[in-house]
Amino acid sequence: MLGIKNSINKNIKSYGYALKGIYMLFEENNFRIQLLAATIAISLGFRLGITADHWLIIIACIGVVLMAEAGNTALEKLCDHLHPQQHEVIGKVKDLSAGAVLIVAFAAAIIGTMVFWQYF
Repeated sequence: MLGIKNSINKNIKSYGYALKGIYMLFEENNFRIQLLAATIAISLGFRLGITADHWLIIIACIGVVLMAEAGNTALEKLCDHLHPQQHEVIGKVKDLSAGAVLIVAFAAAIIGTMVFWQYF
């Protein structure tokens, strides 16, 4: 029984760390912009009465974009910690990571346009 309690306590702490990480994302300008775009997409979905299948697509796109931004932010913070000075390789790593977010965001925008277009 003690093992189960320890396991539950570890899980609760783990969720606490995850929530702390999400809270830290709100300090990032790009995350707030993407959250605004997500809010607009959700509002539009309610306004247009999109289908359940379309909701799944929109929510998945939002999740992937926000997850990519979280990964990019984590990588940038790690790079800045490990090498605070300007460095060519670190700069390339950060640019590649930001590029990955941009690719996902563009794909989500295209998907969102395809989903919402049919309701106009």
